Amino acid sequence: MSNKPSVLLFGGLNTFSRALASLLVPLEGEPLVSHLRIVDKFSVHPPTTYIGSEFPQLLSKPQLEYRQANLTIPSVVSKCFDPVEGKEPFDYVFDFTGELSSDRTEAIFINNTCNVARLLGLEAARRNIKAYIRIHQPFYETPKKAAQDGKDEVKPEGTIGVWWHEALRMLAAVPDLNLVVLRIGFGYGPYTTYGIIASAITVASVYGYMKKPMKSMWPPGKNPTNTIHVDDIAGAALACAEWIALLGRAAANQAAGEQIAFHNEKSKVKEVEGMPAHDEKLIAPVFNVVDDSESTLLSVGGVTTSFFGTNFEFFNLVETTLFKLKDDAVEEINEHHVSAWTEMLLGSKPPIPNTPLTAYMDKYSLDKHSVAYSNKKLKEIVGYKLKKPHLNHDTIKEVVDKWKAENSWPNAE
Repeated sequence: MSNKPSVLLFGGLNTFSRALASLLVPLEGEPLVSHLRIVDKFSVHPPTTYIGSEFPQLLSKPQLEYRQANLTIPSVVSKCFDPVEGKEPFDYVFDFTGELSSDRTEAIFINNTCNVARLLGLEAARRNIKAYIRIHQPFYETPKKAAQDGKDEVKPEGTIGVWWHEALRMLAAVPDLNLVVLRIGFGYGPYTTYGIIASAITVASVYGYMKKPMKSMWPPGKNPTNTIHVDDIAGAALACAEWIALLGRAAANQAAGEQIAFHNEKSKVKEVEGMPAHDEKLIAPVFNVVDDSESTLLSVGGVTTSFFGTNFEFFNLVETTLFKLKDDAVEEINEHHVSAWTEMLLGSKPPIPNTPLTAYMDKYSLDKHSVAYSNKKLKEIVGYKLKKPHLNHDTIKEVVDKWKAENSWPNAE
């Protein structure tokens, strides 16, 4: 018997789960697990989503197994929990699943986010999994006045936020599930193309190339945009798994439990399978996973643009008002920097015919977001120490250098 845990990792191949895989089964050094099974909807041979240049090397490791599967099907989920013949049952589950496109229909959010999380949670409880860690994307709007700790009630942002939040209620309602909820900030890091920080880095490089300031259509208020490096999403997830595996759910609730409040329409309770009653009191351990930067729209814009030798400014009130009145404002904003990004790729030495990066900013990226979390609880209760505590020129350089090395980023030299 191995004293190392056996781990199931669901979803997130196109977001942040590859960083956790790299932590658990590093390219060099001793693996932290006896076995790691990654399950997602994408193919990896050949890849049907961007996975970076290092992850394919991990796939050859004997401790790592990848499965392509449709996790909306109960029987498929059950089979994913079956251990490899001759190996121990799984100990930890990391759940990165959920629909990420904000323009999807409510039915898709219910099926791809709530239904999947619930199926995984039910099976994990049935299998007596020691730790179930749910990674919750920053689809919330927090008050701007102060960072929120786990006790503060936060409002889900849009339809996507409502159903991601409902997935937490469904998981919290599963009896005997050793659940920990991690509310992450805006993630970024090497080989991470998902999210508004990757978009900010790419677009800032374009304005540096054009030698123009990058401008925001939102006024320079507080606008908290708390960030977190992928290495710390991975590190915090593992630390929380080890924490609850020792305690169990009841003791973890006592130490870090928070009420997962109802933020939905009461009529949906009868319509959606597995949805807890609106007045059911649901408690689960909740931790915020953000760095120490206390990032805002202004600070993210400032650090990314300064890295590329330009600066970050704001449109004046008249310009902002005109943009908001236009139906085609998103396309107009994108027009200049998308064409300049193409120039940069074609002018690179050597030219870059294909890249997973885009300078196109969709409506979600251009919208104003307010995510202000406190990481104090994670540090004090779990004892987690951040590996990359600040979004700065060093962490941006790390990201850009990795993309350059795999020929995904333009090289002017």
